[in-house]
Amino acid sequence: QVQLVESGGGLVQPGGSLRLSCAASGFTFSTYAMSWYRQAPGKERELLVRISSTGGTSTYVDSVKGRFTISRDNAKETVYLQMNNVKPEDTAVYYCNVNPPLYDSASSSRIWGQGTQVTVSS
Repeated sequence: QVQLVESGGGLVQPGGSLRLSCAASGFTFSTYAMSWYRQAPGKERELLVRISSTGGTSTYVDSVKGRFTISRDNAKETVYLQMNNVKPEDTAVYYCNVNPPLYDSASSSRIWGQGTQVTVSS
């Protein structure tokens, strides 16, 4: 079945860096675009960045442009998010996802991983 497993989160000081990973399985990874989302406490989940299936094109929201970089390794079926110059407002649970979305066949729910917590604090 489809699985998305995020890792790499943690506590980081403002201005620091962190690299998140998302290991995917259960679908043909190399044929799908991938995205990173985040959800801060009390807020809706927001899309941050999307990368094409080949990795040749990526699109960022303004709030992370120039600080975050998405990449992917199709051989390893993994997508990454390099986070530089992080800010307290980057504190959130970070999720990767598939584009177009994939859904659980039994529940019809969109498939998400468990996410990885990033906390930016001094």
